[in-house]
Amino acid sequence: MVQGNNRNKKITLAVFFVVAGILDIKYKGLFYKLLPSSIQMYLTNSFK
Repeated sequence: MVQGNNRNKKITLAVFFVVAGILDIKYKGLFYKLLPSSIQMYLTNSFK
């Protein structure tokens, strides 16, 4: 039972980070601003 609960927490945390990363790129947050300009242009074109 404990292992299942731990696994659910890891999956939830992973989903949270993926969603946070996508929203950061979409709204040009801190992580996005730290990227090189060539990668920023690629991501901007990908998430239009």
